[in-house]
Amino acid sequence: MNEPLGATPAAATLLFVDDEANVLSSLKRLFRPYGYRILTAEGGAQALEIMERESIDLVISDMRMPQMNGAQFLEQVNLRWPETIRILLTGYAELEATVDAINKGHIYRYLAKPWEDNDIVLSIQHALRQKELEQANRGLEELTRKQNEELKDLNANLEQKVKARTEELRQTMGFLEVAHEKLKKGFITSIRVFSNLIELREGAMAGHSHRVAELSRAIAKQMGLSEPEIQDVFLAALLHDVGKIGLPDYLLEKPYASLTGLERAQVNRHPIKGQMALTALEQLQGAAKLIRSHHEHFDGLGFPDGLHALEIPQGARIIALANEYDGVQLGVLLNKRLKQSDAVLFIQEGRGKRYDPAVVDAFMKVMGASGTAQAVQENAVSLSQARPGMVLSRDLMSSHGELLLSKDYVLDKTLIDQIRGFEHSGGGDLVMYVYANK
Repeated sequence: MNEPLGATPAAATLLFVDDEANVLSSLKRLFRPYGYRILTAEGGAQALEIMERESIDLVISDMRMPQMNGAQFLEQVNLRWPETIRILLTGYAELEATVDAINKGHIYRYLAKPWEDNDIVLSIQHALRQKELEQANRGLEELTRKQNEELKDLNANLEQKVKARTEELRQTMGFLEVAHEKLKKGFITSIRVFSNLIELREGAMAGHSHRVAELSRAIAKQMGLSEPEIQDVFLAALLHDVGKIGLPDYLLEKPYASLTGLERAQVNRHPIKGQMALTALEQLQGAAKLIRSHHEHFDGLGFPDGLHALEIPQGARIIALANEYDGVQLGVLLNKRLKQSDAVLFIQEGRGKRYDPAVVDAFMKVMGASGTAQAVQENAVSLSQARPGMVLSRDLMSSHGELLLSKDYVLDKTLIDQIRGFEHSGGGDLVMYVYANK
């Protein structure tokens, strides 16, 4: 088993809840090497009794359990122990129940059964790290509040003391900004990892969401959208296929043009399901609205709502173009794959029909710039060549396609050592791309 990829508190207490003893045994075996304190319960009622007498950092619950299902149990945990991280294990076919758990239990994340060991380990490590950062953030905010109160009480004659306190406050705010930036990066990385997990089901679609997200962001910048709007477009593009999680494999592998009427009706609901799955997450509400409309067409012939022209949110019009540009090259939209040049012509032919003319114009400018802009100066380095301070110029992926670190991540000694341990434990030979001038 690979070592954790980040510093998580070894004394963290985990509670696993499942009515199947073999599942509990598998989870205990998987997490025992990481030094966590592990407790188990065979049902919701027993788990609540444990939580009344134990301090639990994170709870993982199965959805299907007798008497009290996972959604009902996690709703109780949210009401009584809101600071405990809540994760749901669910099957692909349980989307409605999962949405209920998200809305009532405010779960941190849901994971599909059967799980991938590395995925569930990384998810829990990240959840505990984020909780640790949030606690540190709250502590810094409280310290800042107290220092502000002290500043109000200072006498005007204590000018030197005011200057000293102000300097301390400046340093504290600097620490707070660093903590906030870590939380922001952690959030974006979580979305990237989740997007990567979605694509693991899609086979040949691997990398699709990341490409759509990067192109959508470039078009949004070209069109002069604000930073918050650009971020919503980027996040929505990363997660635009989240509603396909419950679809059967044969529908994911079949080009849209080859679907029967009944199959299309089933596929056409995925934007609505995607919006429903994310609505309860405050930071993703803007992105969720764009996900619902990313298959609408400028001429009003899209789905699911048949919106027309400017009725369609601008971000959704951008994602619609980027999604189909990549899709026709993968062969998931038409019954054949198009070369890049033919894909560009396909987009141009859809101007004013499938696509907003303004978005097409911005897309053409982006494509023109991408062909003439100076290439990013980067170097490929092995782990033995990696040094603290290097900045990733590409996402770092495992040999199995999992996202390990996001682009623009700054390496440090601890992280390099942990990735080296991952490589030595069977993660495959890893090559990192770093900026040559950073």
